[in-house]
Amino acid sequence: MDYIETGTKDFWKTSGALFAGGFVTFAILYSTQPLLPEFSREFHILPAVSSLALSLTTGTLAIALLISAVISGRWGRKNIMGWSLLLSSVIAVFSSFSPDFLSLLLLRIVQGIVLAGMPSIAMAYVGEEFDTKSLGTAMGLYVSGTSIGGMFGRIIVGMISDYFSWKMALGTVGIVSILCSLWFWAELPKEEHFKSENSVFTDVYHSFTEHLGSLRLICLFGIGFLLMGGFVTLFNYIGYLLIKPPYNLNQTEVGWIFIVYLFGTFSSTEMGKLADMKGRGPALTGSLAIMLSGLIATLIPSLLLKIIGVAVFTFGFFGCHSIASGWVGKIALNNKAQAASLYLFFYYMGSSLIGTLGGTVWHLFEWKGIVFLIGLCIVFAFSLETTLLRGEHHYEQWHKAN
Repeated sequence: MDYIETGTKDFWKTSGALFAGGFVTFAILYSTQPLLPEFSREFHILPAVSSLALSLTTGTLAIALLISAVISGRWGRKNIMGWSLLLSSVIAVFSSFSPDFLSLLLLRIVQGIVLAGMPSIAMAYVGEEFDTKSLGTAMGLYVSGTSIGGMFGRIIVGMISDYFSWKMALGTVGIVSILCSLWFWAELPKEEHFKSENSVFTDVYHSFTEHLGSLRLICLFGIGFLLMGGFVTLFNYIGYLLIKPPYNLNQTEVGWIFIVYLFGTFSSTEMGKLADMKGRGPALTGSLAIMLSGLIATLIPSLLLKIIGVAVFTFGFFGCHSIASGWVGKIALNNKAQAASLYLFFYYMGSSLIGTLGGTVWHLFEWKGIVFLIGLCIVFAFSLETTLLRGEHHYEQWHKAN
């Protein structure tokens, strides 16, 4: 079978299914984020402890991603992704019956493990099934699904928890996710270019060490770690800022802040196209600069300008993620699923570790401290990109010489 090309019927059918998969993954994963201030209030816990409802999920997800890549190498792509989405959706419904914070954390840990069956395998599926010239657009559409899912989960959770309860909010996300999971099963074509890998532990170990020995991939892994950590930190604690004077927003109003994810939906697709046309380096540099400018704007006291800053920051972040994740598939010529899982391991570990650290920073320094922490993440990401581009240049020179 030919590879899937942009503009064809198969392209839109497959991209639509992957969009739905990304939607479910992020709707579930980040459904607790707008509830962190509510958890602090109801369970009398500090922000750093409340953030565990998200950080533990992303942390276990990161570790489980490494295992899921190996399993998919034996059992195929679609089945693993489909079961991952369906089971995590059912667990989301169960979490709405949690009697206390500890029970919720335990379910969120299990959810992180089950969710691991989607992200890295989806990246590998795109890398295997789509035409090379269509990779940026296809990955951009998948990432846009994650942004829409993240936005939907946060807004719906914020509204329902404000008018009813956080338990009903999580249950609603679970039910919607079950429906989208069934859509994914029905529409995603069976993989055609997948080759089963009967890998033993030593084979998997060597594939991971091979990728970790690549300077260019290490730079991309580090960029994912830093930027996702900064992104989650901003959205983890901006709710704490906005429910305080002089803003005094309620849960519904804070939830609607996440409408800025629409900018991420647009940027992930458009920056993916720009990377295909103009090169990944210039597109990533521009996206990083956009992130930093938006972050600085959140220091302005005006609520309107602060929200605009968050929107600009979100636009830049999703552009970065779309470019970096697609770049991993280009550099990793072999064992693409393992390479994707390593990228996402660092990506979600950044969410877990930096996101939790942000709780302590917020407690000590409030919003200026949060901005400083995220700013450091972006600056370090700039330095890693510089190293990456030098590595790309040296690789191209070597390739031409040989």
